[in-house]
Amino acid sequence: MAPRTTSTNVEGVAVKQVEVRAPAKPARRRKRQVVPNYKFETELHSAGNVTVIGCDEVGRGALAGPVAVGMVVVDAQVGRWPKGLRDSKLLLEPKREELAPLCMRWVRHHAVGLASAEEIDAYGIMACLGMAGARAFASLQQAGAPLTASTIILDGNYDYLSRALPVRMPVVPRIKADQSCASVAAASVIAKVHRDAIMIEQDAVIPGYSWASNKGYSSEAHFEAIGRLGPSPLHRLTWLKRWREEGVAQPELDLGMDLDLDAVDPELHGGMDAEGRGSSDPELGLGIDPELGLSDAAAEELLAAGEQRSLGDRSAESAA
Repeated sequence: MAPRTTSTNVEGVAVKQVEVRAPAKPARRRKRQVVPNYKFETELHSAGNVTVIGCDEVGRGALAGPVAVGMVVVDAQVGRWPKGLRDSKLLLEPKREELAPLCMRWVRHHAVGLASAEEIDAYGIMACLGMAGARAFASLQQAGAPLTASTIILDGNYDYLSRALPVRMPVVPRIKADQSCASVAAASVIAKVHRDAIMIEQDAVIPGYSWASNKGYSSEAHFEAIGRLGPSPLHRLTWLKRWREEGVAQPELDLGMDLDLDAVDPELHGGMDAEGRGSSDPELGLGIDPELGLSDAAAEELLAAGEQRSLGDRSAESAA
């Protein structure tokens, strides 16, 4: 931008002033949100797949509660997906609850499989993603879903499903499929609402941890409650440093179906490295919800603070 020159008269003497203006900042472009579509599913139908299974997990990074894997079955005749459908993480809770039944009506079949916190402690998160996925798949089979000429679109870059499924079938990992593929977005919404309902119900059964609001993910109130009350039966003890170091019993579990755990990649057993992160999946975090952004150090401080307050309360009760 060219400088602006002005002239003023001071005591009969002309004085020129040059004003240099900073260039105007360009208008900030809003990041365009990715809207799910049916293009990739259509490609798979054109390649001979009678049905496509959209698959996504929910609750992998939570400190408490089960991990859930949702699956939906769609075909070339399902029509337009529900208006406003997005990846469940991009939707507010009321919108997810509104969309979940619409997604269930849109798809041909749907199912959610779960793996418990106890199982996660025993076998590791990655193996349990496979278990939950296998359970969802078994539910689809029991419902009579046509799965023989089908391909699974799996959100993410790592295939945790193939080794756990009871039958061989194509699995296509696709990064951010929950944002770009309508079937996977629908699976994510259905699974999220299903898991959230479990945590809201458990908030009344085991009160004090604010699960109705945090759904088992890390938050200040959640960590303070663990410090005061200790972990509950719903907590993944191997994900809480103090209790992990003290050791966690490895229970014999009734998995509810025949799963060959030895067929799971040996690197996935345990699912955690020395720092509590998933060694096989770079996206896995230590129970830290990205939206909340609490670091491990902050979590430890909150736990310590909660324990200190609890000790103070007990001392006051003793004195009374």
